Amino acid sequence: MNARGALGKYGEDLAARRLVEAGMTVLARNWRAGRAGEIDIVAMDGEALVVCEVKTRRAPGLAGSALFEHPMASVDRTKAERLRRLAERWIEESGGPPPGGVRIDLVGVLLPRRGAPVVEHARGVA
Repeated sequence: MNARGALGKYGEDLAARRLVEAGMTVLARNWRAGRAGEIDIVAMDGEALVVCEVKTRRAPGLAGSALFEHPMASVDRTKAERLRRLAERWIEESGGPPPGGVRIDLVGVLLPRRGAPVVEHARGVA
């Protein structure tokens, strides 16, 4: 696994832990739908299916030394549409829609140069 892959896995581990701490049940991680893409985490929040995108970023080293996008700013319209299509595939393959509907969440993980990671969970982003 390369450094980028290790960073992503670490962020997904932190995100899964945060979701479980919030009372959710993780059903799958890195669920692939062929060429259509991947869902980072699929979970249940009560009766609602949650499709969760995880974005992990390292904080820049020195002020202004590198371009930086906060992880929570990473889901644009195209990404949201792809997540909706993937959610539909999950539902088709798992036997139908859940009684509580489907929600798309985002977990942003920011790794500062020093100190503990900052994990933010935004519900219903798309």
